[in-house]
Amino acid sequence: MIFDDAIDSIFPDCPFDHVAAAFINFDTKETKTTQRGHQGDIWFDLASLSKVLTLASTYHQHQNLFGEDEILLIEHRAGLPAWGRLSKDGWRETVTKYSIVDTPHLYSDFSALRTMIELEKKSGKKLKELCSPIWDEELLHWLDLPEYYHSPETGFRRKRIIRGQVHDDNAYVIGEFLSHAGMFGTIKGVSQTLLNLDAKTGCIDSIKKLYETDQKRGRFLRGWDTMEDPETTLAGKGCSPITFGHTGFTGTSLWMDAEKRIGWVLLTNSTQHYWYHRMKLNELRRTLGEIAWKSK
Repeated sequence: MIFDDAIDSIFPDCPFDHVAAAFINFDTKETKTTQRGHQGDIWFDLASLSKVLTLASTYHQHQNLFGEDEILLIEHRAGLPAWGRLSKDGWRETVTKYSIVDTPHLYSDFSALRTMIELEKKSGKKLKELCSPIWDEELLHWLDLPEYYHSPETGFRRKRIIRGQVHDDNAYVIGEFLSHAGMFGTIKGVSQTLLNLDAKTGCIDSIKKLYETDQKRGRFLRGWDTMEDPETTLAGKGCSPITFGHTGFTGTSLWMDAEKRIGWVLLTNSTQHYWYHRMKLNELRRTLGEIAWKSK
């Protein structure tokens, strides 16, 4: 597998003990995967990759639900705060008290949650029902994850190890399906879901067209993060300008190049000990990306 040498070189110096990676070819519909840390399936906390697997996925499957407000929200341009403590019973009231106003982008969990609320109000359906038809069977919400599935440690909560539970505190406290965090998946599950999404919705061509036609395009495009600086991007050097994806706090990444029609996924448990120690994680991200883009 094209990532093996790089992972074997960098991973031993990383402050986490599980890693998995995939290379995806959207033309041939093939994936190549590799992993370290466990012999069987590893179910990683995907953190903010949840946002694209729920919200961006819903956009591509149900574009009719997205008016001006929903687009502002999904692109983090609606003026909502980035974050705040939420309660199990009052979180919807908290998130909906803010007016939706066109503003410069501010990456916001509140904006992702508000998008979910507005989509459910418009459709009369739960977000999970809207986004899940393209999910692979190895992609699950954390509350649906069987206890016997192997998940790596992602930190501590109340002096107890977090394993098989969502790392995000708000998602944990609220304890229901949410748009901003809470999805778990294997490397096969995530990469196959991306293949499913493109095959069933043409999402890569859709984003490519938006690059050419959306005059208000900022950093985030219909829920996807985009490549800004080709020299420092976490997508890795060598990608085309039309490259989009997302990263997650637990040490996850996915990126797709719309011109090359290839992509890559990295899953880790980098918050296991030192959530703030990102140097080796980001070296691994950029190295795998550079290898991927050179392959085509």
